[in-house]
Amino acid sequence: MYTGELISLGVAFSWTITALFAEVASKRIGSLPLNVTRMAMSLALLALILWGTTGSPYPLYTDGQTWLWLCLSGLVGYVFGDYCLFNSYIHIGSRFGQLFMTLSAPTAAIVGRLMLGEDMSLLAYAGMVVTLAGICITILGKEDTTGSIKLRLPLKGILFAIGAGVGQGCGLVLSKVGMQHYEQSIAAAGIADLHSFVPDGAWLTLPLGTTMPFASTMIRGLMGIIGFSIALLAFSPKGGQQLVHAICDRKAMLCALCSSFFGPCVGVSLSLMATLYTSTGIAQTIMSLTPILIIAPAALLFHQKVTFREVLGAIISVVGVCLFFL
Repeated sequence: MYTGELISLGVAFSWTITALFAEVASKRIGSLPLNVTRMAMSLALLALILWGTTGSPYPLYTDGQTWLWLCLSGLVGYVFGDYCLFNSYIHIGSRFGQLFMTLSAPTAAIVGRLMLGEDMSLLAYAGMVVTLAGICITILGKEDTTGSIKLRLPLKGILFAIGAGVGQGCGLVLSKVGMQHYEQSIAAAGIADLHSFVPDGAWLTLPLGTTMPFASTMIRGLMGIIGFSIALLAFSPKGGQQLVHAICDRKAMLCALCSSFFGPCVGVSLSLMATLYTSTGIAQTIMSLTPILIIAPAALLFHQKVTFREVLGAIISVVGVCLFFL
């Protein structure tokens, strides 16, 4: 009971941790080098997990449709979404970047309705308005002299953060479609119950249904590292040098490793697992608690001044997400 909800809460904590480490690393080495190294680390960790739980370091029982949809999810959620997210950390910090991730819940609900036929209520539209209101309370303020409305954060950072929220929401729904095809592919291989079947050669006797989200994350991660590597070489004439410089930065690599473990490895895999036990909307609602959870550690670790207005805006945004799925 409440398995999907508890997993989603674990994801919220996991993403809080990864956001803090990612902010430090992204400010030291930049978004693209961080994402390339982070994807490589997460793929290595996922390969070890799959090797121990399935006897194979790569995904088993997959077909072309599974790869297609999960690669699309990796392209949208990782390459676009994480590129925007980590750039938002550079410009506005992880605390504000995570605030905009509340946009992923309305995005997931809208795309889920269009692609999966998941229902939306009138409260969903009210929730969208409340979520946007919470964000506006945080980022908008008045000029002391003229009284006109102004942005309290850099516009570039805001645009990156919006892109991150939309990218994550779309990526989650694409992942759910991919995992539905994965389940069909497993059934076609003659496996009747993926929640009891344990592959031959597994060191840890976990059912395939438990390890399937990690395999799905690995497919998404493969698309992610390909996309980020191409972007690094295409967007920067010194992309190779930037990558070497990043690898030589020990503090950045330690933060990247921690971010990889709690982000693409644990957090994303658990987020996919949560959608197997509850609806996409409920999972995304609980996972959207990160903007509230991150306030205290961000203030303590980065010595940030937190105003009542910012806390209120974060709470209102999360309340809006909750309304979205009542």
